[in-house]
Amino acid sequence: MTKPYPIFTTRAECRDCYKCVRRCPVKAIRIENGVASVLPERCVACGQCVRICPTRAKRVRDDSSKFVELCSGTEPVYVSLAPSWRGVLTEWSSTALIAALKSLGVAEVSETALGAQEVSAAVAEDLAKSKDGVFISSACPVVVDYVCKYHPNEARRVTKIASPALTHCALLRKTFGENIKIAFIGPCAAKKNEADRRPDLLDVALTFDELQRFFAEKGLSPGDFETAKETFVPESAMEGTLYPVEGGMLETIRRSGIDERPLLQSTSGLQILGQSLEHLRSLGANRPVFIEALACPGGCVNGPCATKKSWLAASTGVLKHAELRPASKRVPTTRVGVDFRADPVDSDDVDAKAIQEALLKVGKTSPDDELNCGGCGYDSCREFAKALARGDAETSQCVSYMRYVATQKADNLLRYMPAGVAIVDDNLNIVESNEAFARIFGGELLELYRITSGLGGADIRTILPCASLFEAALQHGREINRDSFRVGDLLLDLTFFTIERGKSVGVIVRDVTSTELDREQIARRADEVMSRNVAVVQEIASKLGEHLADTQILLESIAQCYRPKTTPIAPRDEEEKR
Repeated sequence: MTKPYPIFTTRAECRDCYKCVRRCPVKAIRIENGVASVLPERCVACGQCVRICPTRAKRVRDDSSKFVELCSGTEPVYVSLAPSWRGVLTEWSSTALIAALKSLGVAEVSETALGAQEVSAAVAEDLAKSKDGVFISSACPVVVDYVCKYHPNEARRVTKIASPALTHCALLRKTFGENIKIAFIGPCAAKKNEADRRPDLLDVALTFDELQRFFAEKGLSPGDFETAKETFVPESAMEGTLYPVEGGMLETIRRSGIDERPLLQSTSGLQILGQSLEHLRSLGANRPVFIEALACPGGCVNGPCATKKSWLAASTGVLKHAELRPASKRVPTTRVGVDFRADPVDSDDVDAKAIQEALLKVGKTSPDDELNCGGCGYDSCREFAKALARGDAETSQCVSYMRYVATQKADNLLRYMPAGVAIVDDNLNIVESNEAFARIFGGELLELYRITSGLGGADIRTILPCASLFEAALQHGREINRDSFRVGDLLLDLTFFTIERGKSVGVIVRDVTSTELDREQIARRADEVMSRNVAVVQEIASKLGEHLADTQILLESIAQCYRPKTTPIAPRDEEEKR
């Protein structure tokens, strides 16, 4: 059964931040329905998206169940422990760590650095035979995938030697038998790809994060193994322990007896490596040049599955414990040959017409509209347009476009609302209003609206003399309603609502003057009818034996229904005014 890719997205945790797109050096991310998914065919498993994801939606495949299964089997399990452990698991001594691993069912623990020493000896041997040319190290599986996929013309330059981890696996099998099982533990997610591709050498790859979860679940701590006297097998590594630090491989090669003719250089970080690969032809025309290339800035000690220690502090931890042998010519005893072939990513070239159509989708009709702000996660609007045309991006990623859409929707809503609306700031100055608002007050205010931008900057108190209500809405953040509020000859129904507490508030204004005048006229006519007929009513009431007061109360109640309503201020609002 095919294993899932080592890096994946937990869809429910993805929150539309596009941070992974921004940081992915090869843009191996597809946004679909707001969820950022990893594209395995383009990914190089550098793990940057895992490291920077704010919601932990990006995850590294957990292979701990496979490790448990191996430890429960009949074949002995050997651990290949990456040398970066010295800079990551700083609270553990080697003896305690070996003992803790053995308590989980491991037979023996060995240092991957032994494989690194074999790789350095093999590289030194090959460089000594080369007259010229540029060579790229194969130690980092991320770099190998990156070169083969994104710089396929340079794949021939990758040294044809397996990584230190795979070389170490071959060394262990040669030493302890082909039937053993091997688990690698280190800071790298890409090592899971190596295990998937070479199950003949490596059975499972775990990360330091997985190991620490194991220890936590089992309740294991360094203090539990203070008296342990375990040692690495078949021996302790020497200069190979420098590999996880930038420049460490070069130092190991120098100590393998190489002459001064080859130039040794190091680089870390895929972005810098990518820039370097563009200029390889200008290097070393008459002598071999070897480039130690590492995907993680600072080296493996800064791997995505290491703890969040400073890489400088982690490097110090590695260097402090390194034991170095004098330089001497060394012949590799274990060499695993690999022919790394170009595996170019489908470029999905997008023609100029498709790019232009994609740009139009996000409102970019001219080069001046191309802000290249990077908010979408791409370096330029045109790169984003290519991704949009390929189906790897969505228009919602364009910040400026979404802001434009939101503004247009808000403007249209404001413009076509039948009621008057005004938005004011904490100084009670109008930020924006619609024409319906200006029409309610008419005259000079309507003229001013037509020559300004929505009455922007005008003091709302000169139009609506109810500062206390605006201030209450700003302060308390709750809706406030006022019916039949009188402003000159106008009667207004007002609704105050908070937009951003303490910063901005809106008011909806409805002119109810004509409605209230109609109610006043009905009440006045009722009073006139009551006055003209009171004598007749009294006469009828006396004849029927009814009491005059009862009839008058009845008529008063009818008239009252048509008189203008009064709007007493509630006690709570009195407090707001004070």
